[in-house]
Amino acid sequence: MGVPEQLAERMSMAEQHEYLRSKFSRRSMIRGGAVTLGAVAGGAFVPGATARAAVPTQRTAAAAETVDGALVAPFGRHLAYGNDPRTEMTVSWQVPVSVQKPFIRIGAHPWDLSRKIEAEVRTLYTPAGVGASADHTQYYLHAKLTHLRPGRTYYYGVGHAGFDPAEPHLLGTLGTFTTAPAHKVPFTFTAFGDQGVSYHGLANDSLLLGQNPAFHLHAGDIAYADPSGAGKTADTGFDSRVWDQFLAQTESVAKSVPWMVSYGNHDMEAWYSPNGYGGEEARFTLPDNGPDKKNLPGVYSFVHGNTAIISLDPNDVSFEIPANLGISGGTQTKWFEAQLKKYRAAKDIDFIVVFFHHCAYCTSTAHASEGGVRQEWVPLFEKYTVDLVINGHNHQYERTDVIKGNEVAKKLPIGGTVYPETEGVVYVTAGAAGRSLYAFTAPDSYEGHEHEQDSVASFVNLKDGKQNETVAWSRVRYLNYSFLRVDVNPAPRGRYATLKVQGIAETGDRIDHFTVARRAK
Repeated sequence: MGVPEQLAERMSMAEQHEYLRSKFSRRSMIRGGAVTLGAVAGGAFVPGATARAAVPTQRTAAAAETVDGALVAPFGRHLAYGNDPRTEMTVSWQVPVSVQKPFIRIGAHPWDLSRKIEAEVRTLYTPAGVGASADHTQYYLHAKLTHLRPGRTYYYGVGHAGFDPAEPHLLGTLGTFTTAPAHKVPFTFTAFGDQGVSYHGLANDSLLLGQNPAFHLHAGDIAYADPSGAGKTADTGFDSRVWDQFLAQTESVAKSVPWMVSYGNHDMEAWYSPNGYGGEEARFTLPDNGPDKKNLPGVYSFVHGNTAIISLDPNDVSFEIPANLGISGGTQTKWFEAQLKKYRAAKDIDFIVVFFHHCAYCTSTAHASEGGVRQEWVPLFEKYTVDLVINGHNHQYERTDVIKGNEVAKKLPIGGTVYPETEGVVYVTAGAAGRSLYAFTAPDSYEGHEHEQDSVASFVNLKDGKQNETVAWSRVRYLNYSFLRVDVNPAPRGRYATLKVQGIAETGDRIDHFTVARRAK
């Protein structure tokens, strides 16, 4: 039901989307419509906020009849910071069928949830025949909260007509979140990429919760509803219902920990919008301070304490998977440099952490390194002495030495310390969150099981194809499920603030650790 293969090879994503839209619009048997993202209903938030419309679409599929709200329970709660994590939080969730008057209750105590705010509804309809999907409508709800107090824990409950979380028998459905602090204080965050729905994905989530992170970074390839990952309507196996499973799986952590996502190649679901992100915009509400919300909704930044976090979209610069190559027209890179310049000049920000999907440096036998990232962004990482780069894409854990000018600037053994201001940048691939694992050409080498290799055979994806290379920067390799933990420790002005970075296996064992040190402002 996608674009014929012989046509897809010659068509851009936007052209494929237009082809598919025309094709479906002629099929009256499919609810008279195309794959659509429903219009916003409601959208009243905390006073002072405004509702943000969902992605522009064609017609909306016929809405399902509502059922008694008392028989419908929300699921898949996930949080995200707003532009200012000290005062803004978005709570998102899902319901299996259409409900009336969805809302959120919020308060400083579980017995005081009198503040009731209407929620925004985004309806995502996928007709049968799109990939492997059945005819399926998904209902995503969002409540953007503003004017919150920094460093404060809030209680919340989500509901709708017939299901009120303030009722005594539903108090067990309440969740909590904590806003970012107003000042520099120690905190922890976690990160990984390439999760999907699996036992290992669930196990990593369970272990994450025990780290008590302030927030979590998901470096792309989130649910794998599109297992092909080419970003084309010809992708096979797509099933929108996988998102229902994923959000239910992730809720145990994401209902209390802001789940900050970046988009990978498997997140380009080409049936919903020309850029492939229409489905993601139904499911997630992210900070909207990026350069181009129409084409790059997963590009944004936020500040927590003394640390600035920047999410990029490497689909825009990927030679390996070019469905969205050049979609920003260069605006993403210009915005990125402006952000780096701003944060380096800010008096209260010590560290800059950048996360995104495709790897600048990795020796996986599957994807290895992305030349587009090296070309566009690595010079900026080095110019502005970025403190840590976190990637996914390759399903394993790998950590580099300190790199500058595409070479090893300093060996960084397990337990070592890097000073980015003078030495270079460290790159971590944390892509073993749950999907099937890849392979290395060199033996594993991790804490307690070190096998140092002077050189490792690999390749880099360039505009004209793969180019083999032999590298010396592959310091830690671990081929099993894992995630990243980062402990941020501020310091008085002139002394060294630190990022204590650890690779944690699904078993709970530590597989890597190193320190990033920078003089505090």
